[in-house]
Amino acid sequence: MQAIVLAGGKGTRLRPYTTVFPKPLVPVGDHPIAEIIVRQLRAFGYTRITFAVSHLAELVEAFFADGTRWGVSISYSREEKPLGTAGPIRLVQSLDENFLVMNGDVLTNMDFRELMRGHLEHRPIATITSYRKQVLISLGVLEMSPDKRLTGYVEKPTLDYRASMGIYTFNRRVLDFIPPDQYLDLPDLMKILIQKGERVRCFEFEGDWLDIGRPEDYAQALEDYEKNTARFLPDATP
Repeated sequence: MQAIVLAGGKGTRLRPYTTVFPKPLVPVGDHPIAEIIVRQLRAFGYTRITFAVSHLAELVEAFFADGTRWGVSISYSREEKPLGTAGPIRLVQSLDENFLVMNGDVLTNMDFRELMRGHLEHRPIATITSYRKQVLISLGVLEMSPDKRLTGYVEKPTLDYRASMGIYTFNRRVLDFIPPDQYLDLPDLMKILIQKGERVRCFEFEGDWLDIGRPEDYAQALEDYEKNTARFLPDATP
């Protein structure tokens, strides 16, 4: 199976760490987050991995080389100009009929094999993974009628919603909706697919997931990984 790891962002939310390190090489425990991802992908049967790189690309390439150290084949696709998160997919050579795409700053214990299995079974053009999040609003929220009459008052409510995890599986036909050499982000690609009447399946995940590009999530990721490293490294090798 084949996976594309998006590793070209500048990681501005994690500065000053990402001033000298590309975000995929930011450490979680004793390993860069992208190494954890590579080892997870290998454990779940993904043997061909392409890093879509741009910012500080040479550091990512120097660290991972051809992937021999991890028992996978690693290649690189470098942008000549910013193409967003969906645009780089068109640059990847020899795509499988179905493939995985994920952000290079995600700490999760998702079974990526199961994700692909569901995608192949249901055969949508795309599968987007979702995670239930709860966010506390630390303010009093007012409810009003159209004529500005107060109809309710909720003190510090908690919003409950399902967020995108930054992990997708695609059928190669998705390339028909990604214009060549143009900037396009994955959320906008999802909107295009919906507008065109294509079927996008949602995969609801209930395990562990953190976006380490967010400083608060990064701090939590360090704590969670330290407490239970084996939960995130199914290959069980040093």
